[in-house]
Amino acid sequence: MKVRSFIVLILGLGLIVSCGLAQDDLPAAPSAVQEQKKPKSSVPAGQAQPDTPSPQQQSKAEPKPADVSSTSPKSPGPTAEEDATTIRVPVNEVNVIFTVTDKHGRYVKDLKKNDFNVVDDSKPAAEIRSFHNETDLPLQVGLLIDASNSVRDRFKFEQESAIEFLNQTVRPRYDRAFVVGFDVTPEVTQDFTDNTEALSRGVRALKAGGGTAMYDALYFACRDKLLKAQRAGPTRRAIILLSDGDDNQSHVTREEAIEMAQRAEVIVYTISTNVTGARGRGDKVLERIAEATGGRPFFPFQINDVANAFLEIQDELRSQYALSYKPADFHLDGRYHTIEILAQNHKGLRVRSRRGYYAPAR
Repeated sequence: MKVRSFIVLILGLGLIVSCGLAQDDLPAAPSAVQEQKKPKSSVPAGQAQPDTPSPQQQSKAEPKPADVSSTSPKSPGPTAEEDATTIRVPVNEVNVIFTVTDKHGRYVKDLKKNDFNVVDDSKPAAEIRSFHNETDLPLQVGLLIDASNSVRDRFKFEQESAIEFLNQTVRPRYDRAFVVGFDVTPEVTQDFTDNTEALSRGVRALKAGGGTAMYDALYFACRDKLLKAQRAGPTRRAIILLSDGDDNQSHVTREEAIEMAQRAEVIVYTISTNVTGARGRGDKVLERIAEATGGRPFFPFQINDVANAFLEIQDELRSQYALSYKPADFHLDGRYHTIEILAQNHKGLRVRSRRGYYAPAR
């Protein structure tokens, strides 16, 4: 009897430990939850989604698209070591990274705090609390490369251009980057590192083939990589997305992927792999993603223009401003608020930033 009680006690402790170690996922995207509620017949052929994952599936480091939108029990709070590195920001303070160009598209890098006004939900900000010319902030960069069949034609050249970009951009002991390839599922071929050789191996490990789940990949990279990455101070978060923009496999929508990028304060630069010479539907999708997050879309129809697009992104990442401000009418309502930064005292200047943010909810 004592032996049976001891076995029951051990099994109970094992269950508690396994629940405590579950990954602390963010809430699922609404459209993905609806997708999961559909009958099994709605799952695309070749994508098995068992009700109970096998131990081999549970041991995988990175989720597949269905996992991108899944929920799981909350994990215990941060340890003392993790808590010591957390940067706490007042909930009524909004941080924005932005770029200023003149009428010829050249970067303007010498402006001051008094050269800008901030408008939050059509109301002037109550106060600009900090302002910096952030040409040297540490970078956290995600490289998302479409590895589906639709981009096979110039896949090799795009890989080499991406490797050159990482070699020129990532500074040891200062910047960090990761590599994700995606077709029907996102796959991390190199996690966060400052080692450019490891990043190069991660890019070369990508193999083209399969369908396209671009929204899932972007959602995953923002939520599970950048949003959860520790920051020891102000940091610029950016994603470079190479794709033709034609998504046919995602569980989340385009707008949900954009929303997650905005919540993670990520600037997305898109580089189209469309070689037709005409702007298609996919190019419009890429343009929407970039502009909504404060990035830029690039359409390099000539193969050599891909490398030039990477060079322009590299230059822009070193030519930005950062400010934080207090909105005039701030509420913990979880709502989306628009942002507009206006350059005053100078004619012909264009300011590019993310278009809004989501306020914390009570």
